[in-house]
Amino acid sequence: MSFLRNTSLTAAFASVALALPALAETWDMPTPYGDAVFHTQNVQEFAKDVSAATDGGLEITVHSAGSLFAHPEIKDAVRRGLAPIGETLMSRLANENPIFGIDSVPFLASSYDEAEKLWQASRPLVEQKLADQGLTLLFAVPWPGQSLYSQEPINSTADLKGASFRAYNTATERLAQLMGAVPTQIETGDIPTAFATGRVAAMITSPSTGVSSQAWDFTKVYTDTQAWLPKNMVIVNTGALDGLSEDQRKALMDAAAKAETRGWEMSRAETDAKVATLKENGMQVMEPSAKLSDELTKIGDTMTQEWLKEAGDEGAKVVDAYRNSLN
Repeated sequence: MSFLRNTSLTAAFASVALALPALAETWDMPTPYGDAVFHTQNVQEFAKDVSAATDGGLEITVHSAGSLFAHPEIKDAVRRGLAPIGETLMSRLANENPIFGIDSVPFLASSYDEAEKLWQASRPLVEQKLADQGLTLLFAVPWPGQSLYSQEPINSTADLKGASFRAYNTATERLAQLMGAVPTQIETGDIPTAFATGRVAAMITSPSTGVSSQAWDFTKVYTDTQAWLPKNMVIVNTGALDGLSEDQRKALMDAAAKAETRGWEMSRAETDAKVATLKENGMQVMEPSAKLSDELTKIGDTMTQEWLKEAGDEGAKVVDAYRNSLN
């Protein structure tokens, strides 16, 4: 009788267990930027898509503006499993491997179409380098292209000779030097004061930063060079990914593909909207002259060759594949 009773109880517990819904998996996702930034808005939509596709089986909580981990900490937090998923600027990892900085080589890819082809050529190697660290790439989305801001029109690099030029990393410092300008380290928050006090006379940055810093208060001309389009990427801890059910993994990857397509569209829209805002506030929006374009292309070739010396054969194969795709 005891055996029968235990068997009945086991069956009863099993039937109750089958009736209970599976516990939802909840992931915390650190991101560097505030809720008003289109990258964050895209990630939030991505999280909603994952939740909907898994019927709430996988919930991603987005922690924006560096509230969970500061930007420099996010990649390692995901690698170490402190957060299963996160977003970071790809070029922040360039000190680990040059391939992560390929999208920030000036004038290698100077439009959305070129940036997309560069991404297609470089993505497999980026994925491989991440996989070596136990990370899986989900998607990547570019910022608007970096363009020139100045008081007067820049028709050639000679117009920048000897001028103080805002630099914020080694690439912009080298770019200033090759243009004949004097690189001056200025953080984003200090841009208006630096121009007002004469510490800098020109800069290269995105239309988004131009609008947020109200560039029309201290510059008059925007030259649409789109020197490079740096990307944010969303990465996931491979162990955490493997721990999901097959259906959850598929839902996550499908949502990631959708987020990448949507994000590139949002970036293009962001560019159009912010350039329009610059124009509405009195800035002269110009295309680069033929002479300036030619000079900047040559500078880009120089900086690409310098990058290739660091990147070696792996980098050369990526650049060759990219350039072949342009033909």
